[in-house]
Amino acid sequence: QVQLVESGGGSVQAGGSLRLSCAAPGSVHSTYCMAWFREAPGKERQRVARLENNGDTTYLDAVKGRFTISQDNANNILYLQMNFLKPEDTAMYYCAAASRLGPFCTSSVQYWGQGTQVTVSS
Repeated sequence: QVQLVESGGGSVQAGGSLRLSCAAPGSVHSTYCMAWFREAPGKERQRVARLENNGDTTYLDAVKGRFTISQDNANNILYLQMNFLKPEDTAMYYCAAASRLGPFCTSSVQYWGQGTQVTVSS
């Protein structure tokens, strides 16, 4: 059973910063495409950021320029640095591992973390 374990959520005021972490076995980082999703109450889960196979990063338009996804390969930790947070960023954030198809990442998530809550107040 693969476990993805998130941490780092919390409550901040608008304009503040948080850094989320996701610990996973090394085999997961090397086998799957790692990503962050979020789900706000009453809304669909959406992908916030993803590390692509070639090392590129992709972001949800709403977080571009504010969030940064990165990976510590030595310690098998995925990060999401979130700056200039807005109330609309309030959501449960999930770490995810998605299948690869050749050189590409697919949308098929194989493993989810348990989630970490981020609350941004105005």
